Amino acid sequence: MPHPTDTTTALDTTPLTDAEVLLLRRDFPALKQQVNGHELIYLDSGATSQKPASVLDAERSFYEHDNSAVHRGAHTLAANATELFENARATVARFVGARENEIVWTSNATEGLNLIAYGMSNASIGRGGADAARFVLREGDEIVTTEGEHHANLVPWQELAARTGATLRHIPVDDDGALRMDEAVRMIGSRTKLVAFTHVSNVTGVINPVEELVRLAHDGGALVVLDACQSAPHRVLDLAALDVDFAVFSGHKMLAPTGIGVLYGRSELLDALPPFLTGGSMITTVTLDSSGYLPAPQRFEAGTQKVSQAIALAAAIDYLTAVGVDRIEAWESHLGARLVEGFSALPGVRVLGPGVGVHRAGLASVDVDGVHAHDVGQFLDDRGIAVRVGHHCAQPLHRRFGVTASTRASAYLYNTTADVDAVIDGMGAVRSFFGVAS
Repeated sequence: MPHPTDTTTALDTTPLTDAEVLLLRRDFPALKQQVNGHELIYLDSGATSQKPASVLDAERSFYEHDNSAVHRGAHTLAANATELFENARATVARFVGARENEIVWTSNATEGLNLIAYGMSNASIGRGGADAARFVLREGDEIVTTEGEHHANLVPWQELAARTGATLRHIPVDDDGALRMDEAVRMIGSRTKLVAFTHVSNVTGVINPVEELVRLAHDGGALVVLDACQSAPHRVLDLAALDVDFAVFSGHKMLAPTGIGVLYGRSELLDALPPFLTGGSMITTVTLDSSGYLPAPQRFEAGTQKVSQAIALAAAIDYLTAVGVDRIEAWESHLGARLVEGFSALPGVRVLGPGVGVHRAGLASVDVDGVHAHDVGQFLDDRGIAVRVGHHCAQPLHRRFGVTASTRASAYLYNTTADVDAVIDGMGAVRSFFGVAS
């Protein structure tokens, strides 16, 4: 088992084992506690992940030894902080197959998506000049997203359409939550200016056909925005190879702290996109009447930056790299299949999305007949099992499945088969406990 600080470990597609996972779990302080008299079983990593000690130590070390504002000042601490900050950017860039100037720090993926949307809105009112012309939207133009999106990849495009007069369209999903690619082919055309979609559904675990969607969009001259929140933490991600124009993901879902996110953009696009947040540190020259802006990524990083969080994100990536992202992906695929098989065998439990035998990410959401999702979550919590309940910020997708809420179990590199079996066993007892079992 490689030590999590060894970033030179060769890639290996062999799944993790339960024994290895139990060793990894020792690195996570939050997983060493009991909840309601039971050892904690954390199956809510799709919402936010737990943090290993090495990540916590990296952030603490910065504050104890190098705390200073970055890109400002000439003293030693400022130089050290700036070096750590930019080294973290380089680490993220390598992790996702990007160049350093293509990585913009944000507070989270939601901010990154809004940054793109508001940048396009600014271009549409004439900001950015000729270089920003490809971002301009007018009446008759179309933005295409999907029925399966997280609200963060839907609401900003609704607002952009409202501000510019563009039309927002949605690729539907089938009964298993897979995109209707026949509809995508019909929908994406010469009027399409932007196609935004998730890589992996946070509700169904469906892995969308990125390459095919990118080809459809680019054939018509449209830009592509990829929501990688549920893929970057769990699978090898090469954004340059995928040929997407923009992508976003959040650190807190991949072992890092809250308050740090990443926007990826092709360098020539970032340099042309008008900024969203303005102020100090993103300018060249300022007069009382006008300002000039730096190239990307600094043009999008106004104000005091998220220095300790960026450094901690780099430490999280070092940890994931040492364990082996390929191995993590293979392990989670195994756990996801086990979840679906176990849930599908339970009377009165309906799995949302693809059924047994269909490749998916390591999560599954279910509707329990006769029991509200919040009651299911409370019942499992009494057993020390943490899951997500509600609509998971994806109301349209739940509406498509005819439910208002579901219960989601999402696994990560610190979950064992015993964890999965425990949530299946707990789910099997829910309907009897609430007196609705037939």
